[in-house]
Amino acid sequence: MRVAGNIFLVGLMGAGKTTVGKLLAKSLGKTFYDSDHEIEQRTGVNIPLIFELEGEAGFRRREAQVIGELARLQDVVLATGGGAVLLPENRHILATRGRVIYLHASVDELCHRTRGDRNRPLLQTDDPCGRLQTLYQQRDPLYREIADMVVDTGGQPVGAIVSQIEHNLTCKHSM
Repeated sequence: MRVAGNIFLVGLMGAGKTTVGKLLAKSLGKTFYDSDHEIEQRTGVNIPLIFELEGEAGFRRREAQVIGELARLQDVVLATGGGAVLLPENRHILATRGRVIYLHASVDELCHRTRGDRNRPLLQTDDPCGRLQTLYQQRDPLYREIADMVVDTGGQPVGAIVSQIEHNLTCKHSM
């Protein structure tokens, strides 16, 4: 199946952006990128260390640069970091350079999926589920603002999510 253009996946940590993105890219014959992975490759350190050394603001600057570069490529599926939508310039780039798919899951589901994950600096708190609730309230409107499609990833196998996305992309493409 061929669908022209770039596809950008947004959503909170644990929503399935990387997992869905890899399978979607393979199915559509596109190249997959994960912005967090690209940042780690370029810096040679992991995201938690970047947060520790540069703070969230420093990380967001790096993230904006990587998203700007990757969004200029052709025929990519890009899994963005959960906070990529916080910067207006990132939202503009994503909304204008491809189709944005918001992978949505409930806070309970996200809490379950991310429990104990040490690679998520924003969840290294006494109440990670409470933190996820706060992030959800802050970011959900931003994801929806730029989304061409919202897909619920809770309780579905990855293959079913990818099939749903492909179906929606081809239906919208043929209009």
